[in-house]
Amino acid sequence: MSVSDVQIWLGLLVLTIWLVLVFARGNFWRCLDRDDLDDPPAPGQWPGVVAVVPARDEASVIAASLGSLLAQNYPGEFHIVLVDDQSADGTARIARECAAGAGRAERLAIVSGAPLPQGWTGKVWAMAQGVRQARESFVPRYILFTDADIAHRPDNLRVVVARAEAGGYAMVSLMATWRCQSAAEKWMIPAFTYFFQMLYPFRWVSDARKKDAGAAGNCMLARADLLEKAGGIESIANALIDDCALGARMKSVGPIWLGLSQRLRSLRPYPRFADIRKMVSRSAYAQLRFSPLWLAGAVLGLALTFFAPVALAVSAPGAAGLCGIAAFVLMSVSFAPIQRFYGLPRWRALTLPLIAALYMVYTLDSALQYWRGRGGMWKGRAQAHVVHPAREARNTIETETS
Repeated sequence: MSVSDVQIWLGLLVLTIWLVLVFARGNFWRCLDRDDLDDPPAPGQWPGVVAVVPARDEASVIAASLGSLLAQNYPGEFHIVLVDDQSADGTARIARECAAGAGRAERLAIVSGAPLPQGWTGKVWAMAQGVRQARESFVPRYILFTDADIAHRPDNLRVVVARAEAGGYAMVSLMATWRCQSAAEKWMIPAFTYFFQMLYPFRWVSDARKKDAGAAGNCMLARADLLEKAGGIESIANALIDDCALGARMKSVGPIWLGLSQRLRSLRPYPRFADIRKMVSRSAYAQLRFSPLWLAGAVLGLALTFFAPVALAVSAPGAAGLCGIAAFVLMSVSFAPIQRFYGLPRWRALTLPLIAALYMVYTLDSALQYWRGRGGMWKGRAQAHVVHPAREARNTIETETS
C-alpha cells in the first residue's frame, strides 16, 4: 500500500469520526440541553428540600455560595445542611456568620465531619453525613447536592424542583457556567464542558431508553426515596467521579435529566494553566479506569480525532487533504456553540486541536500522578487508591519489601 493510499484511508477514517460525532451523538455540541429553553410548570404543592453542601477549606467562597442558597425564593420548606469536612480555615465559622447576617440562621445546620473511613472518598463521605443529618432532622422529598463553590441564582431551586416534579425525574442535574475570565479559563474551560458533553451526551443521559448516565456535581436534585432505593450514597462510597457515579445509580431507578445552566455560576478561579491541569489530572485517569491500555487508546483517539485532520489538511494531497479539511471544518463548527455560550468569539473554535493537545498532556499527567501515589489529589488527600484497591495493595507490597 502506497503512502497516498494510507493517507486516503486515514482521511476517510477521521472524516467518518467527525461525521459520527456531529450527526450521530445526540447533538451534544449544540448546547440545546439547557434549563432556560423551556419553562416547567409549577407543581400544585411545593415539596420539602434539603440542600447538602460538602465543604473542605472553602473560606474564600463559602459566604457567596451559601448566601446564594439562603436567598432562594423557594415557596416550599427548605433547609441547608453544610458538612464541614475537617476544614482548617474557618469555613464553618464563616458559614454561621453568613446565615446569621442574612437572618436565616434557622435554615442552616452545620455538621462537623467525622474522620474519613477506609473505603470512602472525601466528598462522598461528606455527602453521606449530610444525607444522614437531613433524614434525621427533616422529611424531605428531595435532596439537593451542591458544591461549596457554586452560586445559585435566586430562582434556581424553584425551577429545578418544578422540572423534577413535571417530568417525574429521579434526579435533575445542572452543569454550572464556570468562571471564564483569565486567559487560561478562556482557552480551557469551554473545552472542558465540550468534552464532558461529548463523553456524556446530555440528550442521551435524559433519554430513559438509553443506558447513558451522567450528572454534574454542581447541582444534583435527587428524589430522597429513590436515592435510598438506588442504594444510597453508600453505593458510590469509593467513587472519585462521584457525580457521574450517582447519575448512573439514579438512572437505574428512574429517569434523570442533565443540562447546562446559567442559573448556576462557579466561584472557583483557575487563573493559571497549572490550576486547570491539577483539576483535570485529579480524575482523568479514573475516567480511563486506571488502565494503561485505556490510556493508550485515549491518546490514539485524541490523535486521530483532533490532530490527524490538521496534519492531512496541511500536508496531504487530493482526496486525503479534502477529507482532512472537511473534518477540521466539522470540528470547528461543533466547538463554536460552547464558545458562544461562554460569550467568547467564535474564532476560538479553530483552536480546538491545540486545546486538545493540552488536555492530552493533562491526561498523561493524571496517569503519572496516580503511579506516583498522588492520584485523585484534592485538598491534601490522594484518593485514587480508594477507587482502585489494586494500586493500594501494590503500594503495600512495595513498602513491605523495601
